[in-house]
Amino acid sequence: MTDTTQKPIRALFCAAVTQNFFDLPASEIGAVWAATGEMLKGIRAIPGVTILGTLDDDETMVGTSPNGWPWTFYIMADVADRAAAIAVCNLFRTTPVGEYRLWKYMRIEARLGRELVIPA
Repeated sequence: MTDTTQKPIRALFCAAVTQNFFDLPASEIGAVWAATGEMLKGIRAIPGVTILGTLDDDETMVGTSPNGWPWTFYIMADVADRAAAIAVCNLFRTTPVGEYRLWKYMRIEARLGRELVIPA
């Protein structure tokens, strides 16, 4: 008998605020935060995505992440498949911020793997 249950893929979504965000006048920053909130709610709503935990590094990491590290925030999740991880990343391409999309102000990278099992 073959086990047909597929284990979820462990995903670490790493997101960073870009220089475009910091170049905004103060009066336009609120729209980016509102879009970010919508994007985060959108992640939770994607079928096959279970958020395991989050980490917001904004108090000890100030400014952009031009080299990819450190990131501004992280989301650890189990995803049903690669398509679900792609759907999370796609929210940065599709979430509107005025006439632009969120990816003008933030970037994301997904690291996919399996759960690291720690022996008892």
